[in-house]
Parts: sequence; C-alpha cells; structure tokens
Amino acid sequence: MEYNTKEKKLTLPEYGRNIQNMVDYCVTIQDREERKRCADAIINIMGNMFPHLRDVNDFKHILWDHLAIMADFKLDIDYPYEIVKKENLYKRPPRLSYSNSRFHYRHYGKLLEMMIQKAAELQPGSEKDQLIILLATQMKKSYLTWNKDSVDDKKIFLDLNDLSNGRIALNEDVLKLVECKDVVAHKSNTNKKNFSRKGR
Repeated sequence: MEYNTKEKKLTLPEYGRNIQNMVDYCVTIQDREERKRCADAIINIMGNMFPHLRDVNDFKHILWDHLAIMADFKLDIDYPYEIVKKENLYKRPPRLSYSNSRFHYRHYGKLLEMMIQKAAELQPGSEKDQLIILLATQMKKSYLTWNKDSVDDKKIFLDLNDLSNGRIALNEDVLKLVECKDVVAHKSNTNKKNFSRKGR
C-alpha cells in the first residue's frame, strides 16, 4: 500500500491529488488540441470544487494560473488568459508607502481636518454656514466617541478655530451644538439597534 507521505508533494493541496494526477497526465498528451481539451475539462472540474467563488472577479483567470502552477509551467497550450510568470510567483510585492501626515487632533481624524480646511476656503454664505455647523457637530460626536466625559462647545469651537488656522471663529453665543447626553443617547440607541439586528 502506498501512503500519501511517500508520494510527490502537492503544489496546491486544496485541489487534491486526483486533480494533480490529471494535470500531470495532461502535460504528457502529445496532441496539442487534445491537450487543450483536457486542460479545459480540468478547469471545469476545478471550478466545480469551489462554486461559492464563482462570483469572485477573475475567478477563471485564477483557475488557469493555478493550472499552470500545478503543471510547473510545463503545460504547452494556448491559455485564454495571460498567466502568472514563474519568476514572479514568489517575488515579494513592492513595499507600500504609508502616509506620514501628522494629526493635529487624532480623535477628529484626518478627513475631518481636511473638510475643515475646505470649508474655510468657501465664500461666505448659507452653504458655508451650514457646512461649518455640520462639521462642528461631527467634531463633538467624534470627541465623545474617544472621550467618555462630556465636552462643552467652547472646547469644540477652539479646536475648530485652530484646525482652520483662525479662519473659522464661533462662540457659544452664536451657536449651540447638540447636547452631550443627546449625542451619547443617539450612539447608544444605534448600537442597540445594530445588536438586535445581528441577533435576528
């Protein structure tokens, strides 16, 4: 009796030894057209093994890449896709560059800071006023998300002024933001709704 441990190591174990044997046989077929028909049949079987992945982009392309890999790139056929090259198979991907931009206030996030800069550049008018109110309200929500304690509007307005380089100046006499308890209550209700939906 032969044990799997004595047989050739599988290149892609997820397809099993039977598929690997089919691929090995396909490589040995002399007739080019017959070899291609055999490869097509193997691809169909491989696809049927993972039906839940059929909606994945380039699923067929991935299968042909896997076929070439299992054949050790010795399968001489006209591939319907440009397959991965052997020399690129184990090549390390290029290093990703990460943004080194600094945060003034980490709890507000970079996106909110950028929006404040854009709002400061707008021409005076109702559109700018409405945007500033929305941004200040979001700042208060973000602050309370990171800091459980309450925060008064004065602190938010000071941060808004700082982030806009002094171009947006608000005070508590001009604008009253949503109460802290309302923000916290809304967040709590949202979390309860999300939890109840997951439990269904």
